[in-house]
Amino acid sequence: MYDYDLLVVGSANADLVIGVERRPGAGETVLGSDLAVHPGGKGANQAVAAARLGARTALLARVGDDGHGRLLLDSQRAAGVDTVGVLVGGAPTGVALITVDPSGDNSIVVSPGANGRLTPGDVRAAVSLFHASRVVSTQLEIPLETVVEVVRNLSPDSRFVLNPSPPRPLPTEILAACDPLIVNEHEAKVILGDACVSDEPEDWARLLLAKGPRSVVVTLGAEGSLVASSSAGVTRVAAVKVDAVDTTGAGDAFTAALAFRLGSGAGLAEAAAYASRVGAVAVTRKGAQDSFPTAEEVGTP
Repeated sequence: MYDYDLLVVGSANADLVIGVERRPGAGETVLGSDLAVHPGGKGANQAVAAARLGARTALLARVGDDGHGRLLLDSQRAAGVDTVGVLVGGAPTGVALITVDPSGDNSIVVSPGANGRLTPGDVRAAVSLFHASRVVSTQLEIPLETVVEVVRNLSPDSRFVLNPSPPRPLPTEILAACDPLIVNEHEAKVILGDACVSDEPEDWARLLLAKGPRSVVVTLGAEGSLVASSSAGVTRVAAVKVDAVDTTGAGDAFTAALAFRLGSGAGLAEAAAYASRVGAVAVTRKGAQDSFPTAEEVGTP
């Protein structure tokens, strides 16, 4: 028996959010709304999203010994996440500067802070968490060498889910462990590099599979998503149509829901359809973690 449905290894940031009529161009200043501060970071977001859906969830991350760090710890505990793996100190808590326009689209700049101090040694010291977890999910807001160490410490029977954001070329060792690799259009093109010779998402999925992941999910926003594996080919998953208010954290909600459902035994297309419903609820509300739905709000998987 596993103690956790999902272990998230990743970033924890304070999101500093300002609404704008339009995002500024180079050298331009625009006025925005009052500043709002929310708990965020891709790792922390995924952990809260999964816990809200009923997953037994743990987080391995690092925050600063400061007000933002306490905000993040409080939000994790309020959602029911086990914070035994959250390390405190070493640098200030990471911060994300976010602008959101009237359509709900956002632009984000991240100062990693303590996230950049989450080391391979921290991963090795938490090996008991890996052995206790059915699924392990991570992202790239922590050092790449730490993600490599995550792969090396996976339990033989656990499943590894990666959202490579912010994107960068990935070593074979990481790609081979992904089941699935979850990318949006931008992330797919960065990882494919010169191999991206098509504008068709189905081709991106096939080309990404050829790089070694066991499965691939390509998210396409309002167009839904694609799921791909060598055994089942490429399948389209329809989007859930909603009026978006704020897309901040929607990808994290999608990834968390997908990882949780896969760990519960769902197939890739079924899990992606459920994740689409979770993400659709999230974009109808402002903020990241504040927008994540409960299992009751999403409905039966």
